[in-house]
Amino acid sequence: MSNAQDPAAPSVWCPQCGQPITIDPEGSWSCSLHGLVPPFSGCKEPSVYVLLEHTTRTRFAGRFPTWVPWPMPASWSVSGVGVVGDRHTLATVLACSGPDPLGGAGDVVVVAEEPRTGLGARFAGLDGLDPDPAVFARAADAKVTVSGHPTPLWHLPAAEDRAVYVGEASGCWLWLVGWPPLASAAVLLDATALVDLATITAELDLIPLTGVSPRLLAP
Repeated sequence: MSNAQDPAAPSVWCPQCGQPITIDPEGSWSCSLHGLVPPFSGCKEPSVYVLLEHTTRTRFAGRFPTWVPWPMPASWSVSGVGVVGDRHTLATVLACSGPDPLGGAGDVVVVAEEPRTGLGARFAGLDGLDPDPAVFARAADAKVTVSGHPTPLWHLPAAEDRAVYVGEASGCWLWLVGWPPLASAAVLLDATALVDLATITAELDLIPLTGVSPRLLAP
């Protein structure tokens, strides 16, 4: 079944709540709930062109990373990318879709963001913009290799329908959120590493792709 985006659906959202936002004549974006916010956009049906367009955009707006499991876990595909910001990138997200270990479909989003952007917390279903600093006072719950560096991740309490891990990489928050909960564990266990999408542009045609994940489009 295709997950193609409805062409009538809004294409720019608030990163904190996922609601459509509007732009004023001065070029400022506004959310009815959160006031002035940076725009969250770019969530299109994934293709090699869309991925290349995304990496070009983030490269020229401060070379902001977009983390992708590489090589992709078995039977998983990239199901969309998105970016927060216009002239300056504040966050990126890459979605993956594949089989849930217990049967059915799974989705994982990987978010890199500057503090107080709120995109990762929204996908995690948490209040606030950033993880609670108290979480980092205990030992990490998992590790993943990010751009060649072992990176600790902490599991955060979240809604029963998802699992949330957070850490720090390249000076930004790193969030992994999976639906259902075991989906993120499957990616963490099977993925060799997370790499910046911009570093594998020569291999974009090797990345398995599928329809855009509804996780990127739903509020």
